[in-house]
Formats: sequence, structure tokens, C-alpha cells
Amino acid sequence: MAFIEIPRCHIRAARRSGLAAIAAGLVLLGLASTGHANDKDFATWLQGVRKEALSRGISQATLNTALANVAPIPRVIELDHKQPEFTMTFAEYLARVVPESRVAKGRQLLDENRQVLEQVSSVYGVQPRFIVALWGIESDFGRLTGDFQIVPALATLAYDGRRSSYFRGELMAALKILDLHYIDLPTLRGSWAGAMGQNQFMPSSYLRYAVDFNGKGKRDIWHNQADVFASTANFLLHAGWHSDETWGREVRLPAGFEPRLADLAVKKPVTEWTALGVKCADGSPLPEQGLEGSIVLPGGEGGPAYIVYENYRAILKWNRSNFFATAAGLLADRIGGR
Repeated sequence: MAFIEIPRCHIRAARRSGLAAIAAGLVLLGLASTGHANDKDFATWLQGVRKEALSRGISQATLNTALANVAPIPRVIELDHKQPEFTMTFAEYLARVVPESRVAKGRQLLDENRQVLEQVSSVYGVQPRFIVALWGIESDFGRLTGDFQIVPALATLAYDGRRSSYFRGELMAALKILDLHYIDLPTLRGSWAGAMGQNQFMPSSYLRYAVDFNGKGKRDIWHNQADVFASTANFLLHAGWHSDETWGREVRLPAGFEPRLADLAVKKPVTEWTALGVKCADGSPLPEQGLEGSIVLPGGEGGPAYIVYENYRAILKWNRSNFFATAAGLLADRIGGR
């Protein structure tokens, strides 16, 4: 799970004005007036969470530990509701997500972890460069995983009501993770929105796709790189990854290209795109590999164009953003020396 980042200078400006902090306090203290509030006080609502969790088979002992002293977190509400508005262009996004420093670090880590990455790739069929690219985008290769306590953060978002059903489900998944002893409560930390570990899985994704790759008894996406790599690859495998294909490539569109054709809903064999005049970005013919592809314009008309394949769609299941999926593919190619 990844979000388009807001430049810190904008956040600092909001903090200097004091408006963001005041707004967060008003949201917390006056939820009933926001139009998104839960109609119960938090303590009563939390009792309902306990009852539902018990009905799902989560033990009373786990609930007593995990929900002790849980209260809404003002900072989480602030981040969810009161981030400064900011529109990032595709070029700005690429500059932020695919900088030369990340490419260089990714190449270094690809080399350092080649043995385990190749082992993971042999099991799940995902090329190592894509695993490393997602690792880099999600947490800067494990450097930035978040330090919010997951249970209180998810309880805050589930209670707040704007996306309560989704976050309540993730809260139940987090409680199940604890109940199954996959990880302990102090370790269960991550982003303000509940994404966890070096690959930033939501709790439900953790339960579905996290892997104990080297058999140490825990699916540890916080500290164990083998588990991080295998869990990422397992997600992509289940998202429809093709081990013998790439994600796509930048292309040059012919003059008069129909804008309506630049749509993921439009899939054509590469040979048909070639017949329409689509070429590689350097002007060479498209490789004819028996693939079907779509044309996407992440930055809109006039911006760079890409032909994308099924693996691009798999990345979109990780994060439903053309900005993200394109950046992940480009970063993977740069890390892999392509």
C-alpha cells in the first residue's frame, strides 16, 4: 500500500499556521458535527468491536491485551482529514519516487540480496528487480516503515466513520494476527493508515499473502528480508503475475493517435499497435512477443506514453494508481539495468 506523498514543506506550512492542529482537535472533540461521525461514544463502540471479534473466534485474552487503553489518536485523524491539498504532476511524482539515489541503492541491495531474491523468484516467479523496486517505493528499502501502533490507529479510523467499514475489517484482521501469535503487540506498528512492515501490507493482505520463507516461525515483514521479499512476490503471484513477461515500456505514438485508444480497457496484440504506428521511445519497432498490451498516459495527453502488459495490471492490484504502477515498472527496470 502506497500513497502519493505530500511534500513536507507544505505540511510544515500548515503546521506553522496552527490550522491543521486546531482542525484535528475539532475533529476529535466534535465528531458528531462532521457528518462522518459514529453515533456512539468510543467506549460503547469499542464494546461492539469486542463482541464482533469474539464472534470471529478471537480470544478474550487477546482482546484484553490489544484493546487495553485504546483511544482515538488525534494525529491519525489529522492525517486522514486535514492534509494540505496538493496536486503532483507525473513528472514530479517520478522525480520523487524514482530518484537516482533510489536507483543506486536498489542496485546495491539487489546485488547484496541476490541469492535469497533468486530463491524467492524460483518459488513465486516474480523477477527480483520488481521485488526490490516495490520494497524501495514502499519503505525506502525498510528505512521508513512507520511507528504508529496499528490497533489504535485502525480503531481511530474505524470509529471515525468516513471509511469505517473498511478500517473495521482491517482492525479485525490486525486482532486476528495477534491472536494467531504471528507477531507480538509491540512489533505491530506501521503507518497511520494501518500499513505494516517493509512492504507496507494492510493487515488483511498480511493474513492472505505474508510468508515465513525461511521457516523461522513468524511471517516477519518488519525485520526479516526473506519474508519481505517472499510476501511481496506471493502477493504479485496471486495478482496474476507472469514470470516470463515484463511490465511494459515507454513508446512513441504516431501523429494523429486517437486519444480514446489510450485506455487500459483497450487491449490489442502488440502487432496491431505496431500497425497503428506505435514504436519504442527510441523509434525502434516494438518487440513482437505475442503479447497483448494497452496504451496508458499517466501524465495525460502530451505526456509520456507507455505500452503495458498483464504485469502492470498486477501492480495496480497492489496500488490502484497509474502513477504508482508506472513508477514501479520504471524503477524496476532501472534497478535491473534495463
